[in-house]
Amino acid sequence: MGDAAPHLKSPVLEAVPHGFFGRKGGYSAGAVAGLNCGFGTQDDPALVVRNRAAAASSILPGAPLVSVHQIHSATAVVVEDPWDDGQRPQADALVTARANVLLGIVTADCAPVLLADPKARVVGAAHAGWRGAHGGVIESTIAAMEGLGARPADIAAAIGPAIAQVSYEVDTGFREQFSESDARFFGPGRPERWQFDLEGYVAARLAACGVSQIDRSGTDTYTDSAGYFSFRRATHNGEPDYGRQISLIALSD
Repeated sequence: MGDAAPHLKSPVLEAVPHGFFGRKGGYSAGAVAGLNCGFGTQDDPALVVRNRAAAASSILPGAPLVSVHQIHSATAVVVEDPWDDGQRPQADALVTARANVLLGIVTADCAPVLLADPKARVVGAAHAGWRGAHGGVIESTIAAMEGLGARPADIAAAIGPAIAQVSYEVDTGFREQFSESDARFFGPGRPERWQFDLEGYVAARLAACGVSQIDRSGTDTYTDSAGYFSFRRATHNGEPDYGRQISLIALSD
């Protein structure tokens, strides 16, 4: 296949090394063909490592890539010294004030969120599925960045490719976990079904934290099968496995 394919960048993070990758490029084959960066797949771990290295070198050559074992939690960890992939803590967000360390999170419909306060020189990356976002992962990430000197008013946040509202049908049990104040994120659907706006919900949680620079990619991972991995699409199609795309951010010297 080849090295890492082109990646999306956000105008609000233009001064910070970062990128939202899709599935194009990479070395994996089969159901996870392309730039699969998820260790939780049936893919050859050596190929996952190779794909992750290709993505990392596209953003900040030579910088170590640090990630977490994602569990759909609200936990954010501070990266002071890089750790090996085998030592990944259970968490769903990372923040750092250390230069030349790439923070990475993987997604397959959930919203990847990359954040930076260029003044305080603090960056963060969050995995915001509905469960993590509802549970407070955005707030935990902002709080961890504040602990390193960042200010919400100075933080810019970019929401990368995720499942779009038109593709995200949810049932009554899902809807009942949200308050009436969140009704604006649920569009009409089939009887006893709604269409959930994950991207809008994450953006609202960011805004409630005091972040005013918010960029939304508007890219639907479910409908773009050539460009992105999607858990829900793979499930609907009865596929045996699904890949994960990676999103990266770092501070440079």
